[in-house]
Amino acid sequence: MAAEKTDKWFVYILECADGTLYTGSTNNLEKRVETHNLGTGAKYTKARLPVKLVYHEEFEDKKEAMKREWFIKHKLSRKQKMELISSK
Repeated sequence: MAAEKTDKWFVYILECADGTLYTGSTNNLEKRVETHNLGTGAKYTKARLPVKLVYHEEFEDKKEAMKREWFIKHKLSRKQKMELISSK
């Protein structure tokens, strides 16, 4: 079954093959993870395949998701991201 775009937005964290973390946002989580693993997602993940979805949060709108993505990317340390991942 094909992954469908929803009205919801997601902020997600991927664990890359080299152990690094990548944070992004999308309105089609399943398709976006697939895109990353096909090597056609972000430049960062393309060089670190495969990736594994380790965390996600759901939002009602794009604006809120983008704010949360920015916060995770720019304000959380790796340790804090790992704590966030293990809290779910």
